[in-house]
Amino acid sequence: MPLIAWAVAAYAAGLLAGFMPAVTSAAIVVSAAVALGALPLARRGRPVPLACALLVASGACVALDSRRADAACAARAAVAREWSVARSATPCAPGAGDAWQQALESWRAHAGASIDTLFGADGPLVRALLIADRSALDPALRDRFAAAGLVHVLSISGLHVAIIAESMIVALSALRVGRNRARFGALVLTVVYVAAIGAPLPAMRSAAMLAVRTLGRVWQRPISPWAALALGAAVPLINPRNVTSLGWQLTVGGFAAITAAGIWCKRNLSADLRGWRRQLVRNLVVSTLATLVTAPLVAWTFGRVSLVAPVTNLLAAPVLAALQPALFLALLLAPFHGAAAFVADAAHPLLAALDGIASSGASVPHGAVAVAPSLVVAVSAGAAALALVVAASSRHAARPLAAASLALAAACWWPLTPVGSGELELHAIDVGQGDAIALRTPNGRWILVDAGRMWNGGDAGRSVIIPYLRRLGGDVVLFVLTHPHADHVGGAATVLRALHPLAYRDAAFAGGSTPYRLSLAAASELGIPWARVHPGETLSIDGVSVTFLAPDSTWTAHLKDPNLASTVTLVRYGDVRFLLTGDAEGPEEEWLVAHAPGLLRADVLKVAHHGSSTSTTSSFLDRVQPRVAVVSVGAGNSYGHPGADVMRSLLDRNVEVLRTDQLGTIVVRTDGRTLHVSAGGAEWTPAPARP
Repeated sequence: MPLIAWAVAAYAAGLLAGFMPAVTSAAIVVSAAVALGALPLARRGRPVPLACALLVASGACVALDSRRADAACAARAAVAREWSVARSATPCAPGAGDAWQQALESWRAHAGASIDTLFGADGPLVRALLIADRSALDPALRDRFAAAGLVHVLSISGLHVAIIAESMIVALSALRVGRNRARFGALVLTVVYVAAIGAPLPAMRSAAMLAVRTLGRVWQRPISPWAALALGAAVPLINPRNVTSLGWQLTVGGFAAITAAGIWCKRNLSADLRGWRRQLVRNLVVSTLATLVTAPLVAWTFGRVSLVAPVTNLLAAPVLAALQPALFLALLLAPFHGAAAFVADAAHPLLAALDGIASSGASVPHGAVAVAPSLVVAVSAGAAALALVVAASSRHAARPLAAASLALAAACWWPLTPVGSGELELHAIDVGQGDAIALRTPNGRWILVDAGRMWNGGDAGRSVIIPYLRRLGGDVVLFVLTHPHADHVGGAATVLRALHPLAYRDAAFAGGSTPYRLSLAAASELGIPWARVHPGETLSIDGVSVTFLAPDSTWTAHLKDPNLASTVTLVRYGDVRFLLTGDAEGPEEEWLVAHAPGLLRADVLKVAHHGSSTSTTSSFLDRVQPRVAVVSVGAGNSYGHPGADVMRSLLDRNVEVLRTDQLGTIVVRTDGRTLHVSAGGAEWTPAPARP
């Protein structure tokens, strides 16, 4: 492998290490130790390991410096009274010039309007394929492309840019432009196009590689594919934060797999295999290896792996090769409506074919497998993927294949090892203005109460809850929904699909919200048993007692506000009790005081309705007598939560108040006798209960 490839890989590894959440300045010490440890290798005439070690250390230092700058920026923003919102390379750095930015936005808006006019109902899909605008994509379309392993097609990937660039070279050559001039012309147009669509990282990588190859051909200098990939991967790292982007990781990993597969085919395919048969086998090898190499990233991010991806990508490749130039040509001809409409009409069958491949792949039984890998499993699978790339591109594949086998064995063995701490843990996950309470049993399994909020294009389940639970490991055995408001059920469907809990319980409040209905549909589709909670019902899970106290069906029959029908749950482990109240308000608290007064005492209270003044009444608190109160609330929320009167009432009773807007995620642990709190980077033991 060329030195440039080793150098970029080492620097990127250092950046990744420095940006890991658990890494602090100790990463510099470790990296420096690695570099110093490699010094003897330089004395033995082996300077490459030393140089790589120094680059790892440099990358870690750059990442840590960026993290410090981000922290300083966040601190300034927290006390600022005015903010200026603009696109920028870094959180606190000024963005590009306003005139340039406005020109790009104007062009994208104009291009989007032209696409909608030309393509009608297919406009949202064409917007995604041409100008990286996925805002109008139907969620059902996204889902079937993801299930078919074609979700990468819906973003401007390196493949899209490469197809457009090659098409421009062919078009310019057909116009009798010299070959070298055609290559330079295609390169210039490609760079302009990538800049105009906002420079997505895969497109930047592809454009940089195109530049390297163009210069190599013009200067008649052979360039290693690994060197070209390394330079293409290095360009986006001008902003070091890009190393943590899924787009950068997927485009680099995917193209590394394509490069390795090409090398393997060149060495191993029989000379007797020729023509379309050879091309078919080569494409299948490339598609399979690319799917395997990117599978750990896809599984970690999306919670599923498509088993049909090698076949669907093989079928989609020729369709996309014909479709992408047609779409680009239609956009170029937009000022000439007749010609553009003719090209757009010709592209409709290709769009239908692409969607048909996605639909067929998504409909294959068990074609997409829901997975929820822990951090150790994902890292082990990533190591196996890296070893596969090395094995495919090496003349001596035995050692990397053995390494891949060991890494896969570790990934399969790790989930079988016990992960429990022997304690009950309450994790109030910081999901902003919403609720997501995760209880970890002594055996390391999870009971999840609520799933946070949702927003246009995402939800807390995908962005916060699933990654959080995966990193800690353990299966989800029960999902409990307190009520169907979007800040509690917004991420439920995503969580159900990714983590597949064994059961789903909620209050079954009539007239639920759209995200609530989506969660029920997901549970039905996945075969997750659903049941309504009943007051007095108790479940025993790994030695933890879970008792539902409310709501009663008679109580909820006349209600119009789902808050008043919140599921209230008492969790007991040994002598310690947790009371989880959802968004229960005063009237429901009065019902609890009247119907379950002996069950309300708790050591830890999840304060209802984010600390709203409509909840946590004095009579209710007198019954609960908590030692610790956890408030799940978003920083600077528009509702004014938590209420000052509620906070004062808790403090007057000497209750220790913990808020997610101040401390982030809060963890309360118990061995059944004592409590321990971890929050805000500190750990402590709350004051003992009053006699």
